Amino acid sequence: MKVEENISNFPEVLGTSSLNRDAAVSHLATIEEGRMNDASSIHPPSFSESQFDVILRRQRPRSRKHNGLKVTATPSRFVHACDHFEFAGWGSVSYLDLTPEDISFGEAKCKIVAEAPTVGPWTASAVAANDVCGSVFYAFPAVVAVAGVYSPVSLFIATLILFLWRPIMEELSSAFRAGGANYTFLVNVTSKTLALAGGAITLLDYAMTVVISASTTSEYIAGEVTLPFPVYVGALLIVAVPLLVSLLGMKESARTALGILSFHMITMLTLSIMAIITWAKRGNGQIRENWNAGHSPSSRHIVAQVFNGVCIGMLGITGFECSPDYVITVRRGQFPKVLRNLHLPVIPLYSILMLLVLAILPIQTVNGGLNVLSILAQETGGEWLRILVIIDACVVLSAGVLTGILSACALCERLANDKIIPGVFLFRMPYTDAQIVAITAFVLLSGVLYGSAGANQRIISSVFALTWLTVMGLFPLSLLLLKFNRGRVPRQRRVSLSWTALTLAITVVVFVGNVAMDPKTVGYFSAYAVGIVFFFFVNSNKVQIIRYIYWAYDQTPLLHQWSWARRMSSIFMRLLTSLRQQPVCVLAKCDEIHHLFRMVMYVKKNEQASCLKLVHLYENVEDIPSEIEANAKLLDEAFPEITVDLVFVQAPFTPPVVAALAHKLDIPRSLMFMSSPGPESNILLEDYGTRIISL
Repeated sequence: MKVEENISNFPEVLGTSSLNRDAAVSHLATIEEGRMNDASSIHPPSFSESQFDVILRRQRPRSRKHNGLKVTATPSRFVHACDHFEFAGWGSVSYLDLTPEDISFGEAKCKIVAEAPTVGPWTASAVAANDVCGSVFYAFPAVVAVAGVYSPVSLFIATLILFLWRPIMEELSSAFRAGGANYTFLVNVTSKTLALAGGAITLLDYAMTVVISASTTSEYIAGEVTLPFPVYVGALLIVAVPLLVSLLGMKESARTALGILSFHMITMLTLSIMAIITWAKRGNGQIRENWNAGHSPSSRHIVAQVFNGVCIGMLGITGFECSPDYVITVRRGQFPKVLRNLHLPVIPLYSILMLLVLAILPIQTVNGGLNVLSILAQETGGEWLRILVIIDACVVLSAGVLTGILSACALCERLANDKIIPGVFLFRMPYTDAQIVAITAFVLLSGVLYGSAGANQRIISSVFALTWLTVMGLFPLSLLLLKFNRGRVPRQRRVSLSWTALTLAITVVVFVGNVAMDPKTVGYFSAYAVGIVFFFFVNSNKVQIIRYIYWAYDQTPLLHQWSWARRMSSIFMRLLTSLRQQPVCVLAKCDEIHHLFRMVMYVKKNEQASCLKLVHLYENVEDIPSEIEANAKLLDEAFPEITVDLVFVQAPFTPPVVAALAHKLDIPRSLMFMSSPGPESNILLEDYGTRIISL
C-alpha cells in the first residue's frame, strides 16, 4: 500500500483525537522506507501497521435480517418460542476519551479511600478481641463437660494451634487487603461458585456469633436473677439493643471497642488475682479432690478427653476469624501485630483461668451451668466481684452481637455488589444511612437459627464450633488456591506449602472430632449451610433458572394456546433481558487469544451479563498489541450470548484512571476484572478495587 492510501483511512480507524495526522504520515513513511531498503529486517507489525498493511481476518457480514442479532447454524433448544434473548448484539471497536473532569472524579474517589481513617494495631485488635475474649463465658462449661480435669491442657493446646493460622492470614491479607475475608479471598483466586459457598459459611458464622452471644447473656442473667419470662425471650430482648443501635446508623467505634475490651481484661485480671489469693489461702484440697474424682487411669481415655477438649476448646477462640474483615482499617504493615495482639493474651488467660476454676470450685459445680465465672467471683471476692463479672459478661457479649450484625452488613454489601444477593440489600435509610434491609434480614436469620435449635445452648455451641472450624478451614484452602491459581499476585509474606497443608489437615481432624462427639449437630450445620448456599445460588443463577422455566413452557404445546401463558412468556423474555443488562469490564493488557478466551469464559461462567467491555489502556499507539482487535472480533463470534466490545483508552494504568473509567462506563469496580500483576509490580490491588480472574 502507499502511504497516501494508508493515511486516508487513518482517522476513520483510530479517530482524529487519538493520533496527530502529521505524526502518522511520518510514521508510515518510515515504515515503508524501511521495507524498501531491507525486506529481511521486517519485525512483526505493530497495531498501527496492522491496521493498513495486514489483512487480519474478515468477519462475515452482520445481517440486518435478524435485527442485528448474532445468528448461528446451531439449532435452538427453543423450538416453539422466541429465542432472541439467547443472542446478544454485535460488538464494536471504539476509542474512549477520558476528560479532565473524569480524571478528577477518579482522583477524588481514590483520595477518599486513601484518606480513610486508619487505626493502630492495639485499637484494631479490640474489635475482634471482644469476640475472642468474650467467648470465655460460654467455652469453659462446654470444655469441662468433655475434658474434665484435663480442661486447662485442652485449652492450652487449642490456643497454641492458632499459631498455624497466623502466617496464613498474614499472606492472604497482604495479597488482598479488603473486607469480606474468605469471600474476598476466594472470589479472587477461584470460581465464583466456591466463593459463594465461602460467603454463605461466613454469613452463618456471623449469625451464630449473634445467637450464642445473646443466648449466653440471657442464660447468665437467668442464673443470677429470676426472669419474668423464658430465657429465649431474654435473648431476643438482648439482640434488640444492638439492633436499634445499628438501625440508628451508629457504627462500632474502634475506640469504644477498645474501652470495652479494657474493661473486660481488667475484670478478668482482677478475678484471676482474687482466685490466686483464695487458692493460696485454701490450699490444694479442692483441686486434689477434683483430680481424684475426674482422673482416668487409662492413657487412652486421657488422650481422648484431651482431644475432645481441644475440639470443643476451639469455641474459646471464636472471633479470630473476623480479624481479616478489618484489615482495610489497619495501617499498612500492622496487621501481623493485630493477629499477635489477638492471640497471645488468650494463651495464659484461658489455661490459667481454667486451672483456677478447678482449684477453687467443685467440678460438679462447673458442670452445672454457664455461670462458672460468676460463681468463681462470688467464692473469691464476694458479691461485688460477682456483680462486676456479670456486668462484664453482658457488656462484652452484647458487643459481640453488634460486631456480628455490622460484619454481616459489610459482607452483604459486598455480595450485593457482586450480584450474589439481590440489590435491595444495598438500600439505606435516608437519615441514618443504615442498611435496613440487610440488618433486618440478618437478625431474622439469626432468630430462625435460634428457634430451629430449640434455644438449646448445647446445640448452638456445637453448631457454632463446626461453623467456626469450616470458616477457619477456608483460610488455608484459599491460600492453596492463591498459590496455584494466582501465584503471581504480590504479597509480603510467603508461607510454605507444607505449613498450609498441615493447617488444613488439622482443621479437618478437629472438625471430624466435633462431629464424632455429637453426630446430630452436623445435621443442623448442614441444614443451615445448605439453606444459605441455596439462597445465594438461586439469586446468582436466576437467569439460568428462568431459562429452564421458559424451556419447560416451550416444550409444553398446550400452554401456547392460553393467552395468559403467552403473556407470561413475554414477561420471561423481558426479565431475561433486563437481568443481563449490567455490563462487565475486562482490563486486557495483551492480545494472546488463549488468555483473552479464558477471561471471557470466566465471565460466561460466573456473571449474568450479556455485554463485556474489553478495555485496553495505552499511552502510545505503537504499544497497542497488533492482534487485539482481530482477536476481540473472534471472541465476539465465538460467544453469541455475549457482546464483546473492544474499547481503547489512551491513559496510563493507574487507580484514578480505573476509577474514572468505571464512572464513565457505569460499571462498578467490583465488576471490573484483570489478570494478576507480576511479583515485581508496584500495583496495590486494594487501590484499584478490581477482581483478579487469571494468572
